[in-house]
Amino acid sequence: MKKSTISFTVELDAQNVPEKILWDATDKPDPGLSQTKSISVALWDHTQENTLRIDLWTKDMPVDDMKRFHVECLGGIAQSILSSTNDEFMANEINALCERLVKHVQSEKR
Repeated sequence: MKKSTISFTVELDAQNVPEKILWDATDKPDPGLSQTKSISVALWDHTQENTLRIDLWTKDMPVDDMKRFHVECLGGIAQSILSSTNDEFMANEINALCERLVKHVQSEKR
């Protein structure tokens, strides 16, 4: 059986706020640690029947980028729902929300 590992390293300041987030994965095309400004990981706990989340971002990540990151995460969820459950209604509803959120974010830049 093949195994794959994904790892995150978070460097914190004195107040435990992330200053740097590094990640690596065994199946990543480029070897070695890569830097990112934000991560969002969701895990399904089948025993408790709920979702566990880890959301981290560096203190220097711009707010506009954070908003875009979240909208893109939602769009990814829409695709995951379609791929895993074939529920077109849910995927379309999430995509429609993403379109409205994109307009909102763009209007804030003006």
